[in-house]
Amino acid sequence: MTDAAHAAMWERLDLDIEAHDALLAVLGKFYGDIYLSQQGRLKGAEYLDFVLSEVHGLRIKEIQDAKAAGKKVVGTFCVFVPEELTLAAGALQVGLCAGAKAGTEKAETLVPRGTCDLIKSFVGFKLARLCPYTESCDLVVGETTCDGKKKAYEAFGAHVNMHVMEVPQCKGPCDVDLFRAELARYKDALEALTGNAVTAASLAEATRRVNAKRRALQRLAKLRAADPAPISGRDALLVNQISFYDDPDRFTAKVNELCDEMEARIARGEGVASKGTPRLLLAGCPMAVPNWKLPYLIESSGAVIVGEESCIGERNTRDLTDETPADLEAMLDALAARYMKIDCACFTPNDERLTHIAAMARELKADGVVHYGLLFCQPYAHEAMKVGKAMEAAGLPYLAIETDYGMEDAGQLKTRVEAFVETLS
Repeated sequence: MTDAAHAAMWERLDLDIEAHDALLAVLGKFYGDIYLSQQGRLKGAEYLDFVLSEVHGLRIKEIQDAKAAGKKVVGTFCVFVPEELTLAAGALQVGLCAGAKAGTEKAETLVPRGTCDLIKSFVGFKLARLCPYTESCDLVVGETTCDGKKKAYEAFGAHVNMHVMEVPQCKGPCDVDLFRAELARYKDALEALTGNAVTAASLAEATRRVNAKRRALQRLAKLRAADPAPISGRDALLVNQISFYDDPDRFTAKVNELCDEMEARIARGEGVASKGTPRLLLAGCPMAVPNWKLPYLIESSGAVIVGEESCIGERNTRDLTDETPADLEAMLDALAARYMKIDCACFTPNDERLTHIAAMARELKADGVVHYGLLFCQPYAHEAMKVGKAMEAAGLPYLAIETDYGMEDAGQLKTRVEAFVETLS
């Protein structure tokens, strides 16, 4: 697409063109400084660069073309919204803008000032008319994974067609039953939106496609256990972020190509950093595009990130959905069972997350764990303390960092990260 075609499309979506152009200019420079400056990147990273360069361009054009052909678009903020059901109803599912400070003043007319940046971001992107994904959506699906989100959705629902899924706070049998009922309610909402029935055949095919994407990401995650690391943490995070935006089948094929290249690099004993470079596992809050600050600070401080224990990482891909059920009701049971394995900080108790972090660190040969929390995110702030005690018991060096989307604290954070990495060398 030409710049003129992009601009015309954005005008049809009623974006604030001047503000959107300024946002893309900042994003482009930020991406260049953080990603294109890396040495020893995989050739397959060209796919990542292209997707990001056209994340508001060609991908939006594809979505608009799909809408013109009669498809509906569903936007989400959370991994608890099952892509299997969305695809089974013949709709597209996309992640929504929520990873940068945007429209903050406008956002604070709907949510309190002391709200985490992720919530302020998705509200700000909408009110400032900066996110073509949000403006393309026929339905936005929220979920009750934290008090801040569920209250924000009340106000956000005045601006978008909103469906909110109840996510239980515990994991007993009655809680699984509740979530199973929510899946049925979401299925009904999708059928009403699209006019398509979710059938056993359509859900089976959708489950296969989503599991294929997860298997590709699992493959990539396992390859990162090699030393030297075959891919940077920044690029691996970008792969996981793109999984929420790109066409699922194209994404799966491209990630498997990337894994082929990684395997060849491992066989040659090559990597993005020298053998023995301090290896860190990054745990905690999810990082939406373009929230790359902390990974950049870590990897410019003499370490390499070898895994992400977050929703933009292992928490989203660890478990597959059972493909063996043959009837629709059993398939919905399988979906409920799979999604209730997610160890989100919204659950109490959530001790399995502690076990998962320690196991990930061992499997990926991590020398230490960095826990990332967003300011004003109470669930992960509480869990950061529990994770610290668990890592101490496991003999793993641990650093807890709490920050926001701004760059004002970058120097202070880099000093802390460098001191932590120095203790590992």
